[in-house]
Amino acid sequence: MPRRPVPDADPPLLVACALGIERFALRGGDRGAARSPAVTLRTGMGPQAAERALAAALGAGSVTAGSPVVASGFCAGLAPGMRPGDVIVAEATRDHRPGFPDVPCRDNGPLVDSLRARGLRVHTGLLRGCDHVVRGAERAALHSEGALAVDMESAATLRTAVHCGSRAVAAVRVVVDAPEHELVRIGTVRGGISAFRVLRSVFPVFFEWHRSLLLPRR
Repeated sequence: MPRRPVPDADPPLLVACALGIERFALRGGDRGAARSPAVTLRTGMGPQAAERALAAALGAGSVTAGSPVVASGFCAGLAPGMRPGDVIVAEATRDHRPGFPDVPCRDNGPLVDSLRARGLRVHTGLLRGCDHVVRGAERAALHSEGALAVDMESAATLRTAVHCGSRAVAAVRVVVDAPEHELVRIGTVRGGISAFRVLRSVFPVFFEWHRSLLLPRR
């Protein structure tokens, strides 16, 4: 069970992902790093599961009201030329259901700089939410509407996070599925391994981002 934060301590970072393999990759990237306090939360698949899990975590006391939230894991790239292992840093997330406003990610500059400094291919733009796996014509349609990538949990995660209190939010996803590298094709196992390795490598960058958010307070 996660420990409750120490009163008056800096708000711990909450990193949310959907799948066990994503959590395994992220926690593996945590080894040996000089860290800020963090909680890694597995929400389960889909927007509803993400909403429930995040609301429960923010209400349980394992993180504080001001804890920054990062939605992370794998995603499907929508733009031609994307490859497995590319990194998506959202400028905003958009829910798949109409009527919900976009959630802006205003503090992502340090994330982008740190990821590029590690030699990763980083794309920034709109990250679209969905409640199912996107393929073919639907992928192209979402891209034509301005989305750079799509996943099932990030939009719901960040919307719930800001609904539960004022905080910094970010979404950092690793492309595992792209227009020229769909998961249904032979040879995509190698792409999945590449994405796993990249996801594992980005976790220390979240701590750097967390520390950058705390600097003005000191």
